[in-house]
Amino acid sequence: MTALPHSGGSRFEPDLDDLRPLDADDDVSDERDDDLLDPDGPDPDAPDPDALDPDGDQLDLEARHSLRRVAGLSTELSDVTEVEYRQLRLERVVLVSVWTTGSEVDADNAMAELKLLAETAGSHVLEGLVQRRPRPDAATYIGRGKVDELREVVVATGADTVICDGELTAAQLRNLEDRVKVKVIDRTALILDIFASHAKSAEGKAQVELAQLQYLKQRLRGWGGNLSRQAGGRAAAGGGIGGRGPGETKLETDRRRINTRIAQLRARLRDLDSTRTTKRAERVRNQVPSVAIVGYTNAGKSSLLNRLTSAGVLVEDALFATLDPTTRRTETADSRVYTLTDTVGFVRHLPHDLVEAFASTLEETARADLLVHVVDAADPDPEGQITAVRKVLADIGAASVPELMVFNKADLASGETLTVLRTHHPDSVVVSARTGQGTDELRRQVEQRLPRPEVEVRALVPYARGDLIDRIHTSGEFITSEHTAEGTRLVARVHADLAADLERYAV
Repeated sequence: MTALPHSGGSRFEPDLDDLRPLDADDDVSDERDDDLLDPDGPDPDAPDPDALDPDGDQLDLEARHSLRRVAGLSTELSDVTEVEYRQLRLERVVLVSVWTTGSEVDADNAMAELKLLAETAGSHVLEGLVQRRPRPDAATYIGRGKVDELREVVVATGADTVICDGELTAAQLRNLEDRVKVKVIDRTALILDIFASHAKSAEGKAQVELAQLQYLKQRLRGWGGNLSRQAGGRAAAGGGIGGRGPGETKLETDRRRINTRIAQLRARLRDLDSTRTTKRAERVRNQVPSVAIVGYTNAGKSSLLNRLTSAGVLVEDALFATLDPTTRRTETADSRVYTLTDTVGFVRHLPHDLVEAFASTLEETARADLLVHVVDAADPDPEGQITAVRKVLADIGAASVPELMVFNKADLASGETLTVLRTHHPDSVVVSARTGQGTDELRRQVEQRLPRPEVEVRALVPYARGDLIDRIHTSGEFITSEHTAEGTRLVARVHADLAADLERYAV
């Protein structure tokens, strides 16, 4: 580029006068643009644009609340060797199940549920394999020949994980990993992993860690031969003379550390449980009935709690979205107070370690006055859900608690399915937590099945004792009431302690 000649002054050469810089006295207002467009100047009679809309130019509500996708901002890396820039990738898994009992439909439903569990844990399911056997193989879960077929599927699909629909022993895990050459986990480990990712509260995290450690302690030998290393002799990190010997194997060290951590977690859970025990004792002292919402995972328990009490708890179309119980206070139509508790969902073959770790949480269910058993009516096997939930209820000592069957998701289930379910369970209620269908009938059924006060009293309560009237509203049941000059004449059903306080006003 050829430089422009310069005269040494503050201006360019005369042949470029039209490009001279502006002086301080030059007018740089925006009016010069208007004069160029309209030589006669602006119309003095034209309305002021700002006067038409005092708020100025604004975006529509939809435009202000929407998100616009900007093209070209996605980072797609082909080289994932650099850890700090590695893209998060889903695990590629192959599902394996042994079909021992039931029909082929039952086996397909079990595999479909395992697929949902795997996807909830964050994986991409590539293939599902089912083998019909009278019982799982003691060495490899599936037959020896089927292990070679599984290896071929893993190589062909490029899978990096195999998930087995059962609880494997340490030997089965080790044998499968040695022959398939990829990571192998079982159904229990998968469920524990989902719980670990969904736990939010301190108590929930401690309960999940306790269950994971109890599961891992029995399977230390299944995670590699390096656990048998010994730290004796010169390997004993500076032990030297006097410190040589067989030492403690790494397996023994890990087991000791796990036992120590388990003891610490159990002590922490006892401290955390004191708050729930205090609240439970207060409800018992005030004789407030409690209702627990139980059911299969993802049956709609949290949605139903929100519909009945406006609790605002997390609702998500995912397995085990709720781990921490939520209790809300509500009232019947006649002003009796009771509580509704949303509990953790159950599943087929719920790990025993998980039930033991969540014992304090599940205790709310066993101590309830009524169980609202929520079933997903749109599920392919609702009767299987009912059987699985009742089995867990029996394990936690809640089998004798009165139960109200509720079939949820009526908006998604077919009319034929609902008819069959109502025929098998005539005392049930059909609802839809999403649309509100049947929730009024559910409220009436819950109120009718709540425990009623056992003592009937007739009293004339003076107006100065309004506290007694309030206690009847809260924990009792009015039959009749009449306001007189002397006070409130009433007939009510109350608990024994309140009946004793009303005895001096009996008529």
